[in-house]
Amino acid sequence: MIIKIDARGLRCPWPAIRLARALREGADVVEICADDPAAPTELARVATAAGADMVLIHNDSEPTFRVEPRAFVNRSFTPFA
Repeated sequence: MIIKIDARGLRCPWPAIRLARALREGADVVEICADDPAAPTELARVATAAGADMVLIHNDSEPTFRVEPRAFVNRSFTPFA
């Protein structure tokens, strides 16, 4: 299942929290649009903590990131330690 999250206008950590929730709930792929300048770093941290890979798929005025879990996903991760 692909989950699409529109986090435009939300300041971190909210985009990262929404990504973490989607991954914990079992999303196969998450596409998240986030325009906060801190979002790429925060989203990458969540993806790494969950054992997922993140790539930028659109980089116009509304950056969109695609997060795909690897074969094993740590669904009980704590993204902010």
